[in-house]
Amino acid sequence: MTTRSIPRAEGRPSAAPGEQNRKLIRARRRREARYGWTFLAPFLIFFSASFLIPILVSIRSSFYKLVPAKGGLFGGGENVETFVGLQNYAEVVGNERFWQGIGRVLLFGLFQIPIMIFGALALALLLDSLLIKRVAAFRLGFFLPYAIPGIIAAMVWLYLYNPQMSPIVQGLSALGINVNFFGHNIILASMANMTTWTFTGYNMLIFLAALQSVPPELDEAARIDGATSWQIVRRIKIPLLRPAALLAVLLSIIGTIQLFNEPTVMYTQNTWMGADYTPMMMAYNSMMGQVSPSGAGPASAVSIVMALIAAVLAAIYAFAQRKVD
Repeated sequence: MTTRSIPRAEGRPSAAPGEQNRKLIRARRRREARYGWTFLAPFLIFFSASFLIPILVSIRSSFYKLVPAKGGLFGGGENVETFVGLQNYAEVVGNERFWQGIGRVLLFGLFQIPIMIFGALALALLLDSLLIKRVAAFRLGFFLPYAIPGIIAAMVWLYLYNPQMSPIVQGLSALGINVNFFGHNIILASMANMTTWTFTGYNMLIFLAALQSVPPELDEAARIDGATSWQIVRRIKIPLLRPAALLAVLLSIIGTIQLFNEPTVMYTQNTWMGADYTPMMMAYNSMMGQVSPSGAGPASAVSIVMALIAAVLAAIYAFAQRKVD
């Protein structure tokens, strides 16, 4: 009986088929990753240049202040950017006018945000119902105020509030109703009306998008079970809108802390408000040198403290909403 030997293949043995497949898969994934990062690069560049870099610059600037080079009571020489640590933050936290401005915007948001959110929800439910035939036209009409630049809208409302020119004030006066929209006790409500008019349509779109994502089978099943339209709205649609309401309220809280256009325009006719009526006005006018302490450092510190307060308020609301759910 003879034994035949199998000759060995010359050179290195070929890789197993499984190893070859894994290499091909890894190569394909790397290629797809390169394509993905290539398409994402323009956004990342724009996002970094317009968002991340300014934030980092502002944080760095908040630790510096322009100080006269020679020091002394009256200074002298050119101003030099000097590292002052947490001094800018200490001045902001200890500034009574800053906390008065925070109190005003919190009071503003306390009554403006609920009115705007409920108004937006009502408009969204109306457009989602069968009562409206030309939904596109009404949707555009409700959203149109948001398309107007905020500063222009504030100037329009300033005209409508002016006692000498306003047809609204003159019409109310003819009816024996005298209203001073620039009064100390009503000016926050006047600004709240301006903001509500501008942003209700925007929040309405958030709710409307959420309503249109509700499966129609739920509506049909509820009607088959004998539910009325109001019961469907109250028991099905509104509970499903909680994520949209959370988003709308969080955006409104952040926007309220950043209230700027309306009080700045109102200040042109009512200088009693002061250049630091709201925290955002304080930050801007500190940068412009109209509020003391002035400069990029104090202005940046005001902005960062505002951002922290907005983040805390948003987190508190999100946590409370989660507890309710």
